[in-house]
Amino acid sequence: MSNESLSDKEKIRYSRQLMLKEVGFDGQKKLKKAKVLIIGIGGLGCPAALYLAASGIGELTLVDNDKVELTNLQRQILYKINHLGQNKTLAAKKILASLNNEITINIVNEKLSETNVEALINSADIVLDCSDNFTTRYLVNHYCVSLKKVLISAAAIATQGQLMVFDNRQQGLGCYQCLFEPSQQQAALNCENSGVLSPLLGVMGTMQATQTLNYILGHMNSNQFISFNALTFEQKKISFSANPDCDIC
Repeated sequence: MSNESLSDKEKIRYSRQLMLKEVGFDGQKKLKKAKVLIIGIGGLGCPAALYLAASGIGELTLVDNDKVELTNLQRQILYKINHLGQNKTLAAKKILASLNNEITINIVNEKLSETNVEALINSADIVLDCSDNFTTRYLVNHYCVSLKKVLISAAAIATQGQLMVFDNRQQGLGCYQCLFEPSQQQAALNCENSGVLSPLLGVMGTMQATQTLNYILGHMNSNQFISFNALTFEQKKISFSANPDCDIC
């Protein structure tokens, strides 16, 4: 099936988007041609992948080397009891394919590393960092900057969420490492030792998916930093600029 057109089935499937002036047929074709890389299919990656698959992103690549555990089911909404012990990428692909069989879903059941990161990021139009550790985040940021890829990153700890968008196609706007310089304290923070409110992951992952659509459709071309408080529902947009001492960008 050509990526230049929409089938009759696709016209029905995406009819609620096609009627939007912000999407329309041209926009839906852009979504169909898009290639999105999702790094980490956990609390953030699950809702992001669900909505991107439902929206008609033509090709999704899922990267994760973990297996489904019982503690995951509190917040990682793709997985069910019968997935316990399975590779997350394989279980996620089954669920996403059952939602939308019109798209391509690639899985990489490996840890992101120096050996595979460049090829994976280079083949994508947009990269979603849904990982849960700073080592991966810095690695992804480095290659998104060097390869000039849009990076949409999110984080959620306890009741606080953050969404960060870096348009690395433009120089001088700043990158992830401009905001978060490496430190031992940062490296120690994660859901396992700090806890997290379940729906907060859904909020932040869905924001990642929404911003992905905005970029593909051409509604956004700038950096963003948004903080979200799940207890008060307070949301703040924070401006930032490049750190002149950053050795990445």
